[in-house]
Amino acid sequence: MQPYVPSNIASQLAQARAWLFDLDNTLYPAHTDLFAQIDVRMAAYIARYLGVSETEARKLQKSYWNSHGTTLNGLMAEHSMPPEPFLDFVHDIDVSALMHDPRLDGALSRLPGRKIIFTNGTVRHAENVLDRLKLSHHFECIFDIAATGYVPKPHAGAYHHVIAASGVRASDAVMIDDSAKNLLPAFKLGMVTILAAGKPEWSGPDPDPDASHIHYVTHNLGGFLDELFPGQSGA
Repeated sequence: MQPYVPSNIASQLAQARAWLFDLDNTLYPAHTDLFAQIDVRMAAYIARYLGVSETEARKLQKSYWNSHGTTLNGLMAEHSMPPEPFLDFVHDIDVSALMHDPRLDGALSRLPGRKIIFTNGTVRHAENVLDRLKLSHHFECIFDIAATGYVPKPHAGAYHHVIAASGVRASDAVMIDDSAKNLLPAFKLGMVTILAAGKPEWSGPDPDPDASHIHYVTHNLGGFLDELFPGQSGA
């Protein structure tokens, strides 16, 4: 049985020419909690770079995330920190908890149009994750934080850069992300938006009256796409 999707959105999904996928907590379940490792390494790097305690580093980490959109942006703006060493350090994590999802693998092979990764992480991190998930072959390119000039989602400039650099037309595109706020700029540009939520109770269209920019919510991306574009898994 296919998931319920409003007919106009289903039509756009069937005719999509490009799919923009977030990486972390989108192409794999949030319960694997890779970000816990990144979070620890961020605090350690900040403490060492600024010469502060890890307690103070964690306060700055969260403060910059709230005030600048990402911790990295705050560190660059407030401390002129070069981004590359920070990104290399914080993404040097163990991805062995990630498992291949045959339904997602098969569904990706049947999606109409191009498949692109759009992440606030790095290319190296994305490649590491995709290789572990055995999904690398589905994606033609990766737009990471460096590719957007260190302008992160959800800043509009990041989306405009990806569209211009890839040649994707927003009205022909679908964006899938685990962050509702990251989907708002995509919606404003005319994309179909899918929230890859981590909790089953969020499943269904328009889960929240304040989230009208989200066309669909799923807690099982592989199952959702497999049922939307049915076929033999792994094909």
